[in-house]
Amino acid sequence: MVAVLKTKPIRQAQVQNGPVSPARTAAFVHRQSHARSWSLPTWLPWLWFGLMLATLALGGVAYLSGAPLFIPAALGILFVVKLAVFAYALTSHRREMQKGAAALNRRQWEIESLSGKMWALQESEERLRSLLDALGDLVVHRDGDGRILYANDGLGLLLDRDPLSLAGQHLTDLGVDISLVPDAAFVEGECLSSTDVAIQTPNGVRWFSWIEHSMRDPSSGTVSHRAIARDITGRKRAETEAIAARERAEDANKAKSRFLATVSHEIRTPMNGIIGMAKLLADTNLSPEQQTYVGAVSTSGEHLLTLIEDLLDYSKIEAGRFEIELQKVSPRELSENVVELLAARAYSKNIGLGVRVAPDVPTLISTDPGRLRQVLINLIGNAVKFTETGGVLVDVSVTDDGDWPAIRFGVRDTGPGLAQSDAARIFGEFEQGDGTTTRRYGGAGLGLAISKRIVEAMQGTIGVEAAPGEGAIFCVTLPLDAQSEPPGKATALAGCRAVILSDLGIEVEALATTIRDHGGRVTIADTVEQAALCRDCNVILIDARLEDGDGSCLAALRAAGLTNVPAITLIAPDNRGRLARLHEQGYAHFLARPVRTETLLRVLLAALAVTAAPDQPKASPRLPQPSANRSRSILIAEDNEINALLARSALAKAGHRVKVVGNGRAAVDAVTQAGEGQAPDIVLMDLHMPVMDGLDAIAMIRKHEEEKGTQPVPIIVLSADGQEKTRHHVLAHGATGFVAKPLDPATLLNAVEA
Repeated sequence: MVAVLKTKPIRQAQVQNGPVSPARTAAFVHRQSHARSWSLPTWLPWLWFGLMLATLALGGVAYLSGAPLFIPAALGILFVVKLAVFAYALTSHRREMQKGAAALNRRQWEIESLSGKMWALQESEERLRSLLDALGDLVVHRDGDGRILYANDGLGLLLDRDPLSLAGQHLTDLGVDISLVPDAAFVEGECLSSTDVAIQTPNGVRWFSWIEHSMRDPSSGTVSHRAIARDITGRKRAETEAIAARERAEDANKAKSRFLATVSHEIRTPMNGIIGMAKLLADTNLSPEQQTYVGAVSTSGEHLLTLIEDLLDYSKIEAGRFEIELQKVSPRELSENVVELLAARAYSKNIGLGVRVAPDVPTLISTDPGRLRQVLINLIGNAVKFTETGGVLVDVSVTDDGDWPAIRFGVRDTGPGLAQSDAARIFGEFEQGDGTTTRRYGGAGLGLAISKRIVEAMQGTIGVEAAPGEGAIFCVTLPLDAQSEPPGKATALAGCRAVILSDLGIEVEALATTIRDHGGRVTIADTVEQAALCRDCNVILIDARLEDGDGSCLAALRAAGLTNVPAITLIAPDNRGRLARLHEQGYAHFLARPVRTETLLRVLLAALAVTAAPDQPKASPRLPQPSANRSRSILIAEDNEINALLARSALAKAGHRVKVVGNGRAAVDAVTQAGEGQAPDIVLMDLHMPVMDGLDAIAMIRKHEEEKGTQPVPIIVLSADGQEKTRHHVLAHGATGFVAKPLDPATLLNAVEA
């Protein structure tokens, strides 16, 4: 809609020039055509004809008077010439008249055509003006000094003013606190800004989402600002109401927690509300004391949920309802997903967490991905919990010690280690490495027991190698399918000479090993001085934790001679807010920790490509630049009020428009009966709901889309059943995504905005 305002404001043009009518245009064209036309004077042919008669008369007189013969002969010849000229002139005049008539006809047609176009233009202007006035949003066009050039009826009605009277005024004079975009904000001659603004109206304060597109003309340098604003007063009120609703939801969750002993399977739903609301609350303005309390609530909720899941899994195993479902899965992707899931815990303790997958590991293996993920979460989670300094490394490799090749998942930590006697018993039920009454770490001691049962059910083995004070290595070995073929030799990073500046130890070790596995060379440096000695490197990786606000590490390396070497920053997800600053300091690329192998290869290859061709335009991935959020219309189908409140609060806080329905039938109606432009952009669908469940609702929506030939709406399933078979089942039935409960606000937003 902002693009509509690129034309000259309609109302301003009419005020200055008056309405343009087809009659005025036709008169103008007619005058111009007559001004350019020329015709033969009417007296000229008669004059010429008189001269011809005079010549003929003189010839006759000369002949009759006995004059020499050559005189009447000459006069006769002159008469013939004049007659020929007269005939030619008449012919030319007739031809010019014909051309003039044709030209006149053409001009008449042009006049009629232009008249029709002018009528169409006038009607188009009227329609455009009516559209802008009936839009419901505010539309404002300002010049470089902030004076209003055009405002639609929406702003006039809001301020109870005539829109024409607003021309030439500043928004601040009208009670709208909107400042002009600074010159530094322009990128390639334009800038897109978005903000929420309160406008004082005769009926009170109204909140608007103000989106403004500012442009600078490259030739004249003049700046114009075109804005559209939407009323979000209702959303602001909803945010206030959500706070009170969240407090009521927390009280309800406390009451439900009393039934843990008898309804442990049903506790997943209220736990979703507890953990999610705590995370939402942690993002609000809290005092340090309140932040401590909220952190305790969040941590306790996660521990409780882990305990409940362990109890449920253990009860299934004891009841004989434990089943292994083999599927093809990527061991690299599965391991990296688990490490990424637990990274926040490790980084909150300031320890490293990395994963390394050997190059001879098959691309796909046959296993139960859900159960293997559960085992790795238990092992890596325990390693993070017991490690206070250093870090945790997940190493995936292939062994061939027995009759069949096997894949080995090793989890090594730098924690307190284990005594030999403890290592023999920790895989029993309700056992821990520290079983005394003064033990430092909590937990029921079921995680390793369940992991042992799962691994044995998959025909594998699990064990531990440890010594007191030397950390521990937990190993899971699973037989490889005979059809699992290793990938070819990895040489993607041949020619890469990298320097990693970091003190993360075990995590950097995994990163360096991965680079070497793909043909590269790596030097690990603990200090800037050590890194500066690697003059032959062609890429630098620097831990963002070591870099201060002035970029001194990179500046020192540049000063030491590494001027043209591309720099990559290693940054934790919770420090992404520093990316813009790091970009200004000279970092052209970034790697989010924990680093995935695919991402590492892509970024390094891009950096090396730029180094190899410094004169070519840089097309490598760059640090992300800020951009305006794109609001989406989201339909939530959820029968549980707590889950609905959590999802709605998280999405509304991110600027999305949310509608909640309580069953599958209502969700189908909301999608299939929506008017043009009213259909939701995304649907969040719970699986188990009254009236109609989620799978049936998805099937009906997809059937309607096929019948109407419309674009399929993305449907993300929300389910407390996080098993891999459930994920594949819903995707096979038409869903486009899957998010497991309890809902994490960040995970939910990533799924919606992907």
